[in-house]
Amino acid sequence: MRPAVPWLPPAGTTIELTAAGAIWDAVRVPIRYARGMLDRLGRDGGAVIEDLYSQSLYWLVRPGSADGWGLSPMYVTILGENTYVAVPPVGRTEGYRLQWAVPPTATRYLTPADALHAALDHEIQVVSGPRPFPGPAPVTLYRGDPITPADFGPSTERP
Repeated sequence: MRPAVPWLPPAGTTIELTAAGAIWDAVRVPIRYARGMLDRLGRDGGAVIEDLYSQSLYWLVRPGSADGWGLSPMYVTILGENTYVAVPPVGRTEGYRLQWAVPPTATRYLTPADALHAALDHEIQVVSGPRPFPGPAPVTLYRGDPITPADFGPSTERP
């Protein structure tokens, strides 16, 4: 595994849209699950953006390291290539709707994807209860028989 490229967020006072997928990917988790993850990861976690607009927290991970997790978008969204993330200035840590829940440092901003996945899996079970089987929940689409007017009984149309 190659070492992380040094990176710091904007130094000024302005939020910047930053392309994901090159230096880091972002893992967006609803606050419902994310709050417990912060405590669970502790010092193993990297920088975390708190977005009170979307009620989500964003962890920064190595590009591609969270691909293939197979979790429902209800639990997580992976933001990689061709996506942008609103990044607050480095000193914005409280009193704002977009701020750092865990500020980055020059040497520590990435969270190991395997530790993040384990923390998320644990929080899903704590908040939502155990899933019936390991792995992603299956997606089922309803593909029923076509409905015809005869299915609703006699017609009420006037001749």
